[in-house]
Amino acid sequence: MVKDTKLNYALNVICRWAVGLVFLFSSFVKGVDPMGTTFKVQEYMTAWSIGGLTFEWALPLAGVLSVALICAEFLVGVLLIFNAYRRLSAWLLVLMMLFFTVTTFMDALTNKVTDCGCFGDAVKLTNWQTFWKNIALDVPTVWIFLTRDLRRKRRFERDGVVFITAIALMLVFEMYNIKHEPVIDFRPWKIGNKMMDTDSTEGMKSYVTYRNTSTGETEEFESALLMEKMQDAQWAEQWEWESSRVVDPREIAAPGFSMMDLEGEDRATDLLPAEDGMLIVTVHHLQDVDKKGVGEVKRALRMAEESGMRIVMLTSALPEEVQAWLYENQIDGLDYLFADATAIETMMRGNPGFMYVKDATVVDKGRKVGSLRIEN
Repeated sequence: MVKDTKLNYALNVICRWAVGLVFLFSSFVKGVDPMGTTFKVQEYMTAWSIGGLTFEWALPLAGVLSVALICAEFLVGVLLIFNAYRRLSAWLLVLMMLFFTVTTFMDALTNKVTDCGCFGDAVKLTNWQTFWKNIALDVPTVWIFLTRDLRRKRRFERDGVVFITAIALMLVFEMYNIKHEPVIDFRPWKIGNKMMDTDSTEGMKSYVTYRNTSTGETEEFESALLMEKMQDAQWAEQWEWESSRVVDPREIAAPGFSMMDLEGEDRATDLLPAEDGMLIVTVHHLQDVDKKGVGEVKRALRMAEESGMRIVMLTSALPEEVQAWLYENQIDGLDYLFADATAIETMMRGNPGFMYVKDATVVDKGRKVGSLRIEN
């Protein structure tokens, strides 16, 4: 057992605060958007298996597991900061860090899940960056565990209040963000974001990178200028192709986003710049829209018709399912386009959700169309 000295206890305090603050930040940015964490849990369940055992059977539990994981992470952070239930917090910390470290190491090796979602949408790390981050946290974690009994006082009443309060606060916070849109939006489609460059007059440009076979030096050229280099036979012998990329000034600032019509044409870059504004109704799972949601869609359609504003529904359902749903709910005149469910869920967590876009900028969004700020 580690000796009870001032230095050892001081190191314990420093480690507890360092790890505790990381856990609080991580749980907060995930608690802001528990549904996003749910999607990440589902991704792990479908990507991973142990031997022949798969975890797809647990998909319906992803939401509960997401809320529980965020609560546990927040609880450990609070216990560490307040120096409460020191043995319990030390054991929970060790078990969680062991799980996180092993999982992120397997992610880094296999890349089955490209982003662990450790910091939600607030901070994006590669799998190897996430793994080394966990290794860095493992060091103070070990010290916290080894010094868990230094100057330990029995304060069950005070520690119990800290324990219960921490869980209650995070649960209320998560439930609010599940019922509403996240109070802080870290996603690409946050209010105020411009989703594409509407001012650029330049077209698409392609670039290629070549590597010098002798020195290993790399250099990038615009494709249009590369032909001049290729005419030099000596240069062509010394350089070989390595990679290429295309730069589209009108690219949507949300990777993989599209608005496909029935003919399979992507209409996103044509529709989003709407100078007069456009109302987008997002429905990521059509079969889950309840009566209240149908009523909101009808109100949105009436509002758009009265103001002359364009309205379009973006859904992941099949065309025949959309047509049947519109007929069943007596909704006429609502144009619809198609996108991947995950892309739509990234725009809005609500099902349905309503987003007002003008000049490719997200002006406002919400789960009730009447609450939107519409600019004339």
